[in-house]
Amino acid sequence: MLLGNAALPHLCHRSELHNSLSSPLNVTITPLEGNSAIVTWEILEGDPVIGFAITQQKKDVRMLRFIQEVNTTTRSCALWDLEEDTEYIVHVQSISMSGTSPPSEPVLFRTPKEKEKLASKSPDEVTMEEVGQAAQMRAGELIIIVVVLVMWAGVIALFCRQYDIIKDNEPNNNKDKAKNSSECSTPEHPTGGLLRSKV
Repeated sequence: MLLGNAALPHLCHRSELHNSLSSPLNVTITPLEGNSAIVTWEILEGDPVIGFAITQQKKDVRMLRFIQEVNTTTRSCALWDLEEDTEYIVHVQSISMSGTSPPSEPVLFRTPKEKEKLASKSPDEVTMEEVGQAAQMRAGELIIIVVVLVMWAGVIALFCRQYDIIKDNEPNNNKDKAKNSSECSTPEHPTGGLLRSKV
């Protein structure tokens, strides 16, 4: 009996620890794109939290995704592979050495459509993006133009060099031809006549 009574306070102490862990507060969802979002939350100061557990569920669908991490002090988590234009319900729980807290209040959110995401951008943001894209296009076009001009300059220089070489060789070829033709044009008849006269 004494052992049982001695163990009772210990059990009560553990259950008090379990019950003392508060649910996460101020749970918020920030959609990033049509298929992802960030969950953030806060905890009460002094809670011995060593991790978190998140339950993600499509509205009106029983399938759940359970995400759990321990040995972390982070207060945010990414939700991925979401379907666009779909409603989800999210609960967050704190984890301590003695167990988990009760779930937070459910947070309902809808992922945006891709068109809504684009439309939600302010005109200034779109203009800045367009300016950035235009600047990139101009820089790319300038690089291409410079490369083409350098290539053309190289081709023209090579052509001029080859042309000068050909031009320089032309007079020599004409002289050689003239010499060859003059050597070959020695009349055979007179020498033939001389040989005949000697015979």
